[in-house]
This record gives sequence, C-alpha cells and structure tokens, in this order.
Amino acid sequence: MQSPIKHCMIPCCIFRKRFLENMSTQHIWVVKVGSSLVTNEGSGIDHARLAQWAAQIAALCAQNIQVVLVSSGAIAEGIKRLGWTARPKAVNELQAAAAVGQMGLAQAYENVFGKHGIHTAQILITHDDLSNRTRYLNARSTLRTLLDLSIVPVINENDTVATGEIKLGDNDTLGALVANLIEADLLVILTDQDALYDSDPRKNPHAKKITEISAAHPDLEKMAGGAGSSIGTGGMYTKITAAKRAALGGTPTRIAAGKEPDVLPRLARGEALGTLLTAGESRINARRRWLMDQLQLSGSITVDAGAEKALLDKKSSLLPIGCIAVKGEFHRGEAVAIVNAAGQEIARGLSNYAGEEIALILRTPSAQIENILGYIAEEELIHRDNMMLRR
Repeated sequence: MQSPIKHCMIPCCIFRKRFLENMSTQHIWVVKVGSSLVTNEGSGIDHARLAQWAAQIAALCAQNIQVVLVSSGAIAEGIKRLGWTARPKAVNELQAAAAVGQMGLAQAYENVFGKHGIHTAQILITHDDLSNRTRYLNARSTLRTLLDLSIVPVINENDTVATGEIKLGDNDTLGALVANLIEADLLVILTDQDALYDSDPRKNPHAKKITEISAAHPDLEKMAGGAGSSIGTGGMYTKITAAKRAALGGTPTRIAAGKEPDVLPRLARGEALGTLLTAGESRINARRRWLMDQLQLSGSITVDAGAEKALLDKKSSLLPIGCIAVKGEFHRGEAVAIVNAAGQEIARGLSNYAGEEIALILRTPSAQIENILGYIAEEELIHRDNMMLRR
C-alpha cells in the first residue's frame, strides 16, 4: 500500500530551485531555539553554542534576511543559577527561575551578537499580548522598527508574570504567533531531533524521514511523539502544532537539527535540511482572509477622491489628510472599513488611532498629529501592511 505521505512531498531539488528563485522576496525569518540547545541539556547557558547562533544569524543578516530569534532557556538558566537539581513544578518557583535566568540569557545574547556589530533587543510577551488587538499592533510596530534598525529581537515567553502560559510547547507556539505577527517568510524551529519521521525513530528503527509535507496533512499528529527532553517543555508534537498555526498565516515551517553545522546559512542556500511543512496558501492570501472575513468591523473612515485613488492605484497607506469623516467607537488596533464618498467599502484594516482621535485629525497633515493629540503613534491612520483592498 502506498504511503499517503508521498503524495504531498516535493523532491528536494525542486524545493531548492524554488527556494533560490524566491530568495529575493524572503526577507524575514523567525528562528526558534529550544532549551536543550541553548543550555546544553541544562548545564547552564552554553555560551559557545550561542556564539554559533550569533555567527549564523549574522551571516543571514548579510544576505538581507532579517531575523527574529525566539529563544527558550531562561527557566533552565535560572534553575542552574539557583542551584536546584530538578525543574520545579510550582508556578511561583518556575516564575522565579525565569526572572533569574532571563538576566543571564539576555546578557549572553548581547555579548555574542556584539562581536558581529549587531545589537539585540529583549522582548518578553505572552500569548495574551498577541490576542489583544491594541497590544498586537504595538508589538508588530515595535518588531518591524527593530528589524528596520538592523537589530535582532530576542523573544521569550514572559514567564515571570504568565500563569497559564508556562505549559507544554510554549515557545514553539510563540514562534508561530510571532511569525504570523510580522508575516515572516519562514519559521525555523531548531531542535535536538534532525527531522520529522513517520513514526518515533527512538522506538522504530525503520521509521522514515519526511523531507516535505503539508502542514495540513491529517496524519501529522500521529507521526509526532511526546516531549523529547527533560530540560525543555516541547516535543515534536508541539512543533507540529506550531507549524499548523504558522500555516494559517501563510508561513511555512522548517524543523531542523540545531546541532547541524551551519544549519541556518545552509538553509539560506536552499539546502533541504530537516522537514519542511508547507503552508496551504500564501501569506498575502492568508492575511487577506483574516482581515476581510475573520475580523468584526468596529467602525468606518470615509475618504475623499484623492485618497481613494492613492489607496487603489498606488497601494498607499491611509493618511489623515485624505479622510473626511469617521463613524463608530473603536480603539487603536481594531478593524475598520474604509469607504469612499459614495459609501462604498474600498478597503479595511487595523486603525492606528481610536475613533475619537481620528475625528480630531481629519483633513490634517501627518506632521500636525502630535500638535493636536499631544502624541503621535504613527504617521498613518492605517498602514498599508495592515490594510486589504476590496478589489
């Protein structure tokens, strides 16, 4: 009987050709490294390993690939610093370990990246931060700005304040959420396993390595096993779950061995290491579906003919100078419709300002926003990256 996996696989040579052809459009990667890779199976931060990540990511940056690093390891480092011999189960003790370990983790990354002339930024967030639209927009703007400044953001779960989030597969899921947040071209999950297999290779010596498969394949969960490390919290199952979540935003996922020499530069060269889990639709289509179909509109902004033409023909952002009316009570980050003078919806997107604030800056040049409101969040009412046109 023919394996169902083969029907959704693409030969490595074809993937490599497609990858290299698309390199000019692939600019943002989210790279997630687990605790066992960062802390050398729990014996504190592995500074030599972090130096390797820094060198590899510096090589990606030299190729115009912007990188957001999602790193585990704070709790494991805290456990080591506190002299504990085992990972505690009490939430308050886990939070204490995270608070202690995060200091060393951030300092270690800043040191190793500094040797390549690269600054890092520490970002601590929870899943809840990304489900709130206002905080979602703030986080997206911050990360985009950091990348534009050639800074490598290092993201970790805010374990110190989170209670429900310290659970199986935290940072695998967080990596997927971040990939969707910034519309990454690729999510790379580096692990202590070399790839996904059709069964657990630790129990089945005949298990077959899967080179490529759709993230929507119905048998993925059956192929994945339980947690693979006593130091971290994630196993292959959580990585599959993360890949499925990333695919909803149109981002493919590559699961590869973190200890493979120069794994990241080799992936950038198109080498088919590990397992590629493909997304069913493009990032643009996935975001369009999210903006157009899944968000409930909270209000509307009416634009003049000039702004309508700029939006439709030039794919511009929406500036206050071209807006003539606003309806509805909404907050920053909520979805609103953009309508023309005839009342026809021409686009929709996430607003950078509350409705009452927009009412004060209608027909106003962006340079005057701060004078009127007392602050400026963005120059645009809706940035083109957070907008989808109806046509």
